[in-house]
Amino acid sequence: MRSSPLKKLLGFAFAALMVTAADPGLAQKLVNPDAVAPEHRAAAEQRRAEQIKIVACQHKADEAKVLPRDRAAHVNKCLESSQN
Repeated sequence: MRSSPLKKLLGFAFAALMVTAADPGLAQKLVNPDAVAPEHRAAAEQRRAEQIKIVACQHKADEAKVLPRDRAAHVNKCLESSQN
């Protein structure tokens, strides 16, 4: 039994969509304070520090194998505990 060309096309489109969705290139990049105008450098350094904290909390959520539905709450709790 042969599959129709439409099924092959849909399968290929689905595979391409999954590869594109899994691309980490769509993630937010860390701010580089050296690439920012001098008058905005302090804000860029502060934003980079926040981003590093967020990445650390996301890594902890990965290690704890937190479910996607609970991930935001876990990361927020981690960020609050790191500020205190």
